[in-house]
Amino acid sequence: MNVKLIGKHEKDSRACRDGLALTLNELMAEDKSIVYVDCDLMGCINTKQLVKNYPDRAFEAGIAEGNAAGVAAGLAATGKKVFFHSFGTFSSRRCYDQIYMSAAYAGLSVRVLGSDAGVTAAFNGGTHMPLEDAAMYLSIPTATVIDPADYDQLASVTKGLVNVEGVSFTRFVRKDVIRVYDEGSEFEIGKGVVLHESDKDQATIITSGIMVDESLKAYEALQAEGISVRVIDMFTWKPLDEELVIKAAKETGAIVTAENHNTCCGLGSVVANCLAKNCPTVQEFVGVQDEFGQVGPQNFLMDTYGLRAANIVEAVKKAIARK
Repeated sequence: MNVKLIGKHEKDSRACRDGLALTLNELMAEDKSIVYVDCDLMGCINTKQLVKNYPDRAFEAGIAEGNAAGVAAGLAATGKKVFFHSFGTFSSRRCYDQIYMSAAYAGLSVRVLGSDAGVTAAFNGGTHMPLEDAAMYLSIPTATVIDPADYDQLASVTKGLVNVEGVSFTRFVRKDVIRVYDEGSEFEIGKGVVLHESDKDQATIITSGIMVDESLKAYEALQAEGISVRVIDMFTWKPLDEELVIKAAKETGAIVTAENHNTCCGLGSVVANCLAKNCPTVQEFVGVQDEFGQVGPQNFLMDTYGLRAANIVEAVKKAIARK
């Protein structure tokens, strides 16, 4: 991996979705076996350019996710490298059976893309707010589940997905996102990224997606109070980098997970399962606490569901006190 932090907590001037769209355009120019399937959302995801540039390899399936998943699986069966997109709620709940049976159970590789992850669905509301999407894919045997933080991480992950076998699910933000990584940063799917660490760390924050920036803010606030913590971007939820999780648990003695997802069935539960089997450790969970989504601006939703740096700081202090 080649990773460089920006560390400014500023919004990226680029739309995050273009980390996917522009990268796919480059990949499809290089590899004629790559195809793209969408569900009437090319305008939302900026992939109309793929239809223009590769009309025989970019397909509009309409608002029919179950059928689109079947088409994706069928294309995969012919040897194509398939990327399939819809909003996160629809590329998970709406077509789960078709992905499970026609792709995963059949041993085919389909790269499912779910945009508007978690509370970033904002004004689209609870019906379009995927707080359980990753959980559904975590339950599929051998599936890969990814939650990138920003434009550059999404671009790198998209390149890596070409070589991932089986079903994968990547949840991401379409538009406004805080820039975490510098341009050209490269990531290895299945490996966590240590953003801060020292031999004095009293706890470890394991996070992903939009919560990476909140975790970095929490790190700075804790440092100002004289509390040293480790920060890990675990952008791959499955397969989990268990070696890194166990190392952090042994060296810091307390874990806090922070996710833009329901904690009962997401990153926190995956990490807890790893710790229970290998290294029982104090753990606190920051994320949506077994609730449905609702309509509202993202800032309101992050405040409402406790997805802020202050919530992470509180959880770290609680975890340390329980050691």
